[in-house]
Amino acid sequence: MTTAERAEAFAPAKVNLALHVTGQRADGYHLLDSLVMFANLGDRVSACLADQPRLSVTGPLAEAVPTGPENLVLKAAVWAGQSADFELEKNLPAAAGIGGGSSDAAAALRALEALTGQSVDVGRLAELGADVPVCYFGRACRMAGVGEQIEAVDLPRLAAVLANPRVEVETPHVFGRLAAKNNAPLPELPPLRSASDLIEFLREQTRNDLEPPALALAPVVGEVLDRLWGLEGARLARMSGSGATCFALFDEIGAAETAAAALSAQRPDWWVSAVWLS
Repeated sequence: MTTAERAEAFAPAKVNLALHVTGQRADGYHLLDSLVMFANLGDRVSACLADQPRLSVTGPLAEAVPTGPENLVLKAAVWAGQSADFELEKNLPAAAGIGGGSSDAAAALRALEALTGQSVDVGRLAELGADVPVCYFGRACRMAGVGEQIEAVDLPRLAAVLANPRVEVETPHVFGRLAAKNNAPLPELPPLRSASDLIEFLREQTRNDLEPPALALAPVVGEVLDRLWGLEGARLARMSGSGATCFALFDEIGAAETAAAALSAQRPDWWVSAVWLS
């Protein structure tokens, strides 16, 4: 098989810097207003066209990842009308609030586009899941509605530490425990010329409305947040998405790397990484 017959795509971790729940539709879907950035860490998906669909999973977090038709990678191929042999290198934890499966699906679609030359119908991506459109977009943006409204934003990149206690938190259960569903949306973004400006804006004017219900379901999220806040140089600690992954923001990457090493020493059983967000 030649190189041209196989295509690879990166599936970066998605981080919700802020997530406001602004309502709920009659069909049960929640309306969101979220500021999103992506890490320079993620999964990798490669594909070649094949008569029979197939998925093999490798990588440090491959264990327990389903390889059958329920996996979003294979669902994405069916949705796109393609059959392919996929290889997924799994580096991100599952059910973690950082879009792992959705980002994998988006990467699978990009790989299929490279192989076939056929563009996906971006307007229908939400059929695969609320996070698939933003993961397909793959760069700093404001996401609204049920995930289908995406607006590119120009944000300074951020140094961060991501931490997950290796506890899965199911998104529907978190939304099910949400007390208030008609909260204020994000304020209009002011000029954010530096990382410090962005961190200050996030601290003072935004939140993650899913933190309280996630904490009720998985109290360990509270420990993650406490330990992130306790890291030297941490400017803000918050949960991403519906959890359980949390992040801390720093002024520069060296401080984030030092902090990540310290947290890994404290909790070697957790998944911890220093990243850039952009």
